Amino acid sequence: MNEPVIAIYDIGKTNKKLLLYDRQYRIVHQDQINVPETVDDDGYPCEDVEKTTQWVKKSFKAIKKNKKFAIQALNVSAYGASFVHLDERGRPATPLYNYLKPYPEGLAEQLYDQYGGEEAFTRQTASPRLGMLNSGLQLYWLKHRKPEMYRNIWRSLHLPQYFAYLIHGKYFNEITSLGCHTALWDFTHDRSHDWVYAEKIDATLPPVVSTHSYEMISNNNSNTLCGVGIHDSSASLVPYLLAFEESFMLLSSGTWNITLNPFNDEPLTDKELRKDCLQYINYRGASVKASRILMGREHDYQEARIAEYFGKSPDYHRSIVPDQELLETLLTSGSHERHFYPQTMQKTGPLPNFTGPPTDLSQFTNYEEAYHQLILDLVEMQAVSMRLITGQTPPKKVFITGGFCANQLFISLLAAHLPNIRFYTTELDNASALGAALVMHRHWNRDESIDHLFQFQEVSPIKVSDIDAYSFVKT
Repeated sequence: MNEPVIAIYDIGKTNKKLLLYDRQYRIVHQDQINVPETVDDDGYPCEDVEKTTQWVKKSFKAIKKNKKFAIQALNVSAYGASFVHLDERGRPATPLYNYLKPYPEGLAEQLYDQYGGEEAFTRQTASPRLGMLNSGLQLYWLKHRKPEMYRNIWRSLHLPQYFAYLIHGKYFNEITSLGCHTALWDFTHDRSHDWVYAEKIDATLPPVVSTHSYEMISNNNSNTLCGVGIHDSSASLVPYLLAFEESFMLLSSGTWNITLNPFNDEPLTDKELRKDCLQYINYRGASVKASRILMGREHDYQEARIAEYFGKSPDYHRSIVPDQELLETLLTSGSHERHFYPQTMQKTGPLPNFTGPPTDLSQFTNYEEAYHQLILDLVEMQAVSMRLITGQTPPKKVFITGGFCANQLFISLLAAHLPNIRFYTTELDNASALGAALVMHRHWNRDESIDHLFQFQEVSPIKVSDIDAYSFVKT
């Protein structure tokens, strides 16, 4: 008998995966491809949407023929801030522009000035000024700077909805993709922003549907429920929202450390926007307050300097064990010349204007001393970022996922900074893919328990006497 499964396409910037989950959400099959970048019409690197499209179609055709599995449902998780613009035949009419592509000087100001000013605009749309990362500004750019290309656009689909479209053939505008710093959605009125209608951008945008929506497609004399896709950051939050009722925050760590608080629906303030806070819309249609800090890049840059200076290997920091006595000494030293000022996160994060000279490493006696000082300073910056979104009622728990889970010094100091919150490290493999599967759960799977998916390790705060008085960061 064919095993009932749900198929999930998990489309990342580098890796593209097709995962099959059984009813217990164990992966029973996996296919993966890495697609090299191409260049857009301006010569800037971009995703090769044609090759990824071909792989999705080919892999789906192959898995349908596999007699081991009965595909009962399908969904897509993909990264945000990226549009596929289709012509009237349903084919890409433009390149898939890179969200890192520089935005033309003066064009964003033109939009902001015309529609209420930058502060009001970014507050209403919960979208800090991020250029191409505000996907709505991509449409504005095409209309005003590439009008001939813009006239060929029939429908614009965010990436999750495009790859779902390849399977079910329908155009949709899904709420988590729309509510992800796109500058398209007015959070104060719960509808598209006025500029979308005034510029007639709405003509290219399909109807808005909920994340739970699906289409029925015929598949080998049976039916498959095909979802409409979900933004990957929102997808990674789904398992936690389903499993836990009491308040929590999720810290997804890596190059960017992004903290998500689904229990804080307070409107964004101008101050929060200036400090790299934003709001998402989760799969239930509720707002999620978030803060970001470029922590992984800053850590790697500073750690490489320390390793080179003291003649250590690039991964030497992985062997570092928290030294309580050394921390006590550093906390009471009082020398600001020893601190590590941000060098790679200028104009981003909660400290956009907090700068200083590169640290003179000759002040430290060894690698361990310098690295402990670095983590002290980075953790304080992280705590500032997290406190921005704790809200009037701070959550009881923080779940940490990603690369910093393995850094015991970092997580134990972070727990010490926020002593009234319990911290847990947890790893869910392929979390965004799993979230995309779980939003389809009630449509295809009678097994309602997902408790077995979680494994937690509580973080013990390191006990250092002056951590609360530590005030290197000036906000």
